[in-house]
Amino acid sequence: MLIDSHCHLDLVNLQSHQGDFARLMQACAEAGVTRMLSVSVNLKDYPAMRELVAPYPYVDISVGVHPNHVGGPEPSVEDLIALADDTRNVAIGETGLDYFRSEGDLSWQHERFRTHIAAARACGKPLIIHTRNARADTIRILIEEQAGEVGGVLHCFTEDWETARQGLDLGFYISFSGILTFKSATDLREVARRMPIERLLIETDAPYLAPAPHRGKPNEPGFVAYVAACVAEVRGMAPDEIAAVTTENYLRLFGREQH
Repeated sequence: MLIDSHCHLDLVNLQSHQGDFARLMQACAEAGVTRMLSVSVNLKDYPAMRELVAPYPYVDISVGVHPNHVGGPEPSVEDLIALADDTRNVAIGETGLDYFRSEGDLSWQHERFRTHIAAARACGKPLIIHTRNARADTIRILIEEQAGEVGGVLHCFTEDWETARQGLDLGFYISFSGILTFKSATDLREVARRMPIERLLIETDAPYLAPAPHRGKPNEPGFVAYVAACVAEVRGMAPDEIAAVTTENYLRLFGREQH
């Protein structure tokens, strides 16, 4: 049993599945993926994403606006709370800071981030955090806005051990993606080795960042097995053990039961 704790099912390339979303979901099941979290990146596409996964009760969803997203409605605390009031919704996000793709005055990113944290605290749901080239400001804002009250996950983690430790101290989980399998990810694998296992999650971030041996190709949730295998190798455990513990961790964080 595997859980992909972060993917974007409405964006996954269906070419290898004859353009059929049901075939994709069948492939996920055949790969042993028993639950997925389809993560929102903007409010405009959220209703369609919600409708797409509606027939699949083992797919959870989140609501949020990605830190790089421009155009479309800017989320308010009230908007996020209203959309999160949904039995399928388990989290607020993804949200955070990204200084890699955005330039100039990024105070708007800070305000958007703070809005998401306020909404999460108001509705009592965990946060899904994206951070890139912004580790210090991300941690600072999490502390200032008392995000530790709800916790959440630092997703697709690529930072150093110190950043991981600061996130752990705030009660957050750390999720590793296919980046962990890249040959260049030696330092990141060391972070995965040092992680307290009860706070560890795995993900694909599909359709992005396909793991080796599929690097450079469209990613999909079934490939989370490669991430589990890499974590297992790094920690000297069996892949089935990693699958079991990351499943337990996901269900605990997001308040779900396994079907």
